Amino acid sequence: MAQSQVTLAPVQLGPIAVPTPVVLSPMAGVTNWPFRVLCEEYGPDGLYVAEMVTARALVAKNPKAFRLCRFAPSERVRSLQLYGVDPIIMEKATRMVVEGGMADHIDLNFGCPVPKVTRRGGGSALPWKLDLFKELLNRVVSVCSSANIPVTAKIRVGIDADHTTFLEAGHIAQEEGCAAVALHARTTAEYYGGHSDWDRIGQLVEELDIPVLGNGDIWSAEDALAMVEQTGCAGVEIGRGCQGRPWLFRDIANAFAGSSKRVEPTLGQVGQIVSRHAQLLTEFYDGDEQMAVHDMRKHVAWYLKGFPVGGGTRRAFMECESLADLDQQIALLPQDAPYPESIAAKPRGRVRYAKKVKLPQGWLDSRETTHDEREALFGDDPMDASY
Repeated sequence: MAQSQVTLAPVQLGPIAVPTPVVLSPMAGVTNWPFRVLCEEYGPDGLYVAEMVTARALVAKNPKAFRLCRFAPSERVRSLQLYGVDPIIMEKATRMVVEGGMADHIDLNFGCPVPKVTRRGGGSALPWKLDLFKELLNRVVSVCSSANIPVTAKIRVGIDADHTTFLEAGHIAQEEGCAAVALHARTTAEYYGGHSDWDRIGQLVEELDIPVLGNGDIWSAEDALAMVEQTGCAGVEIGRGCQGRPWLFRDIANAFAGSSKRVEPTLGQVGQIVSRHAQLLTEFYDGDEQMAVHDMRKHVAWYLKGFPVGGGTRRAFMECESLADLDQQIALLPQDAPYPESIAAKPRGRVRYAKKVKLPQGWLDSRETTHDEREALFGDDPMDASY
């Protein structure tokens, strides 16, 4: 069945061709390779980005950091996201990735609004400091350019309505050699509350020559079409909308191909996906079933959302300790329960505003970092080197 056509042109990121620029947004604790594999199997030839890896942890050779850098053999493009505040540490981490042949594409995190990140001047707080933002980009791009590895940047609108940074950040990213910019159209203060301001995406599209990817409130294929139509963005980035719904990428692929066909799995079919996801996570955790099924708890809550499943069943899933336990609970589900249309295009996860933006002392006083600020920012931080 056909629908009104909104098209996406292929995007070229250095040597990487992205035929359909639909991107799985990196999400901490979610987009490890098992989930990426599920999404990529459903989706178009887009980009499926690994969850954020902290540069300091990578330089410290933290085993978990290296686990997060793993990719499945089936992944077409190995996309890795790095996070850091210290440009020198970021350069060292990037050099490790490049010299170790660990990735084909590096994305930089300037969009995270989580207080433990922003209070260190990282994530969405960092672009406020223009000197730091420019230096960090320059060092990373310089290392990657010699290996012909494209660098992209994920940003937010700004810290709050009075301290927007996205237009300056977009221009600096372009000038420093980024291949594309993704904009989550909220400020740090807005966190994940309300509806993202897609007009900001359109503004950035008008300002830049490099591709701009739009992110924020894509809960359905129709949302993806609407964002492209409204903003003219070169591609869409899918975050919370695919939690518990890897098949959303099939829906979006169909939508941009002009089809209104959508995936509507029964609960039994969802159970099969849950089982496979858990098996892949067991591989990710080197055969540790308990770690895999514990990790699956948040995913199971998302997979079951909207289905007629009682609290007792949900609790039973939370108590699983092995793949056998999980499969036993899956078998008890009402297999023929239809896909809950009532929540199909609704937000996933918690929708909330930040109570207060956490920033380093005096962060907003100037757009440049002082010597003392850099000393404080670049000191040892256990959060940066451990998980």
